[in-house]
Amino acid sequence: MPQVRLIDVDGAQLGIVPIQEALTASKGRGLDLVEVAPGAKPPVCKIMDYGKYKYQLSKKHSHKKTIEVKEVKIRPRISEHDLDRKIGQMLKFLSEGNKTKISMFFRGRERARPEQGMMVFDKIVERLETEDDGKSNIELRPKLDGRSITMVVAPK
Repeated sequence: MPQVRLIDVDGAQLGIVPIQEALTASKGRGLDLVEVAPGAKPPVCKIMDYGKYKYQLSKKHSHKKTIEVKEVKIRPRISEHDLDRKIGQMLKFLSEGNKTKISMFFRGRERARPEQGMMVFDKIVERLETEDDGKSNIELRPKLDGRSITMVVAPK
């Protein structure tokens, strides 16, 4: 007669018992007999409320939201209108709950004047503070790194 290792609702081991005895023990308590380790010798079964278990698992997984890092690329000599559009994109990403990375790359002679790029980032920081009403915070301040400047803004 096949046997299983039986575990009680509170996690206590009840020993190795025949399957019929495990089923009657679970039915007597009004619960389900669930096989948790079929590969073990003998297989391990647990007495539990399977519906409640599945519900708790679904609740645990439904609250997880992955935070993406969206990237906005700009140039040092960006026009006002284009900057407005890029800031609008950043605000949209932040309102969706995503982090936003702003990258500026320098090419050729632009590399000799990184302060122009920093002035653009100052404008971005100023506009984010006024238009976003404090709903975001700067996680990584504008930082010159070789041929690029990067900045990361996260929603609060």
